[in-house]
Amino acid sequence: MYKVMLADDEGIVIDSLKFILEKEFSGKCQIESAKTGRSVIELAEHFRPDIAIMDIQMPGINGIEAMREIKKTNEKTVFVVMSAYDKFDYAKEAINLGVLEYLNKPVDKKKIVDVVQKAMDIIDRERDKRSEELIVKEKMETVVPIIENGLIYDILFQKNFEEDINNYKNLLGIKENYGYMAVLVCGDDQDGNHMTNAVGAGVKVQNKYYSIREIVKGYIPCIMGAVMANKITIFVPRESAGMDYNERIEIIEATRQLVRKLKQQTDVSFRIGIGSVRSLNEAILSYNEALNSLIDTTGSVAHVDDLPIGCDYEENYPVQTERKLFDSVQKGDVNGAINAANRFYDWMVENYSDYMMDIKLKVLEFVLWAEHIAYESGGMVYRFRVRKDYMPTLLELNDLEGIRSWFIDKITESARNVVVKKDEQSTGAVSKAKSYIDSHYNKDISLYDVSREVDISPYYFSKIFKEETGENFIEYLTNVRIEQAKNLLTGSDLSMKEICAQIGYGDPNYFSRAFKKKTGLTPTEFKGDN
Repeated sequence: MYKVMLADDEGIVIDSLKFILEKEFSGKCQIESAKTGRSVIELAEHFRPDIAIMDIQMPGINGIEAMREIKKTNEKTVFVVMSAYDKFDYAKEAINLGVLEYLNKPVDKKKIVDVVQKAMDIIDRERDKRSEELIVKEKMETVVPIIENGLIYDILFQKNFEEDINNYKNLLGIKENYGYMAVLVCGDDQDGNHMTNAVGAGVKVQNKYYSIREIVKGYIPCIMGAVMANKITIFVPRESAGMDYNERIEIIEATRQLVRKLKQQTDVSFRIGIGSVRSLNEAILSYNEALNSLIDTTGSVAHVDDLPIGCDYEENYPVQTERKLFDSVQKGDVNGAINAANRFYDWMVENYSDYMMDIKLKVLEFVLWAEHIAYESGGMVYRFRVRKDYMPTLLELNDLEGIRSWFIDKITESARNVVVKKDEQSTGAVSKAKSYIDSHYNKDISLYDVSREVDISPYYFSKIFKEETGENFIEYLTNVRIEQAKNLLTGSDLSMKEICAQIGYGDPNYFSRAFKKKTGLTPTEFKGDN
């Protein structure tokens, strides 16, 4: 159905147009009309026409001015001018207003029908486009929360963070490189610095998540994670690393209102903790601050900058270099760790060369923490007395370059161990698995049997086995069995059934198919050729 508005001061013209449209577009048009400029504008406000056929000269406000007013409230209306005045100024004004056609009276029936059909086609395309946009929007309303939760998950657990972060930024339209984390926690009531009935409240919040999401985004332009227990994690992008006092006050006030609104709408109590602004790859630190701020206060809103949480550093302390050092160790980036360690050591020498014992203490602190990271990364066995020589060695060193050398060696070792020890562990597990397969290929063994033997889950074992050998478990087992079958076919007089039994196949037909797939020959053909 198309809404068509006719505007002409001559009743006969309106009647003629109405007759033509009703005959040619039977049942497709809802038609209204007006005879003055003012009445046309008023009609358009409540009728909201799809198509407006306008005369230029009407009593009071002329057609051009009427169209200009109508467009303010009806941007999508398609205008057709039909006038007895063939004036250039009018035509120019009409073109500027985006009029579809400027027709000079008298206009024949065919021309009117063609123009109206053309207008209808434009409206149909716009409606189809709008419908497609709504479908896409509807799909995005489903997909976007999943993508947002993926980003939050990567921030919290640092899974493939470096590789995925730019994809998340593109998908979510994030242009900023900084932001702060906030954590919403819920419960039936607040008791000191914790919430009562966290589990029950978490279930309620889960059931009302999309309503809560809409409310939160109305107060804070943010990225929201899913409900985890009784917590919802939020990331708020920002253009710069800093936040002044007034901005912090605005954020706290907005979140106070948010907490009250959530309580009204869900009948669940909420608190919110807010961390400091960090770069994206340090957002996990802001998250920890947000959690700690809730522990350190009993207020409904807690901002880390209002509380004595965290550590301040002397003015020129190289915080970023320190972070880069330990980030590099954690990633097994040996060169990155060495470079950062040298830069940090240069800073100590430049500022505190007269305080050798303090430098030794800092070096020992960094080495112990780097080793802690390496141990946590897996693949290493902790032994209590492995560091027995550290203190004596450092105390004996009396030159700054000797201390540097010991420092860099230990940092290098930690970074290398993060990668090497994991690889050694994987290689050892795969080697053990291969030995087991080589000894038990003649039995009905499965991936589960082998992964159990090496004490690794089937999923992870399958992954490292393929990475190490280039074959999956079944391919490797099949190759071992086929090689043994070749030996038996050429070096014994065993029957096909006996060979099958000795290499772990219960069905001779299945064995024959597997053998031909691997060798291009049937077992009989292979035996004949050899």
